[in-house]
Amino acid sequence: MPLSLSKVYVHIIFSTKHRVNLIDDQIEDNLFEYIGGICKELECNPIQVGGYRNHVHILCTLSRKIAQMDLLEAVKKGSSKWVKTKGTKYRNFYWQRGYGIFSVNPKKIDIVSRYILNQKTHHEKKTFQVEYVSFLNAYNMEYDERYIWD
Repeated sequence: MPLSLSKVYVHIIFSTKHRVNLIDDQIEDNLFEYIGGICKELECNPIQVGGYRNHVHILCTLSRKIAQMDLLEAVKKGSSKWVKTKGTKYRNFYWQRGYGIFSVNPKKIDIVSRYILNQKTHHEKKTFQVEYVSFLNAYNMEYDERYIWD
């Protein structure tokens, strides 16, 4: 087959280091836009970027030209550097080392996008830790909870 085609939707989740609430109203919208810009630059079309005080969700396509870990490294490194330019209160801004990346059925894109948009309401009832573990369980991921909160 001479033509290589790919359309893989992924939902990426990661948090600030130690889940510190550093994503405040001052940077939130611009941070999500900035992350979307990094994804777009890497040909990983951002569909929805959002999150809440201590974590981020990214719904995007995964380019066939980049490995998952390279996408995450670029997003985390670039956005962390950007946040640190936004004031002295962000000088200790870091992302956690790990991340979760989950495949998304193309028929569920609207559902995942709405889920990401409704993070503030969602987290009135559920912490990030509970949310993240529920994703791991839904995808039958094997994990040791001692190591997922690094």
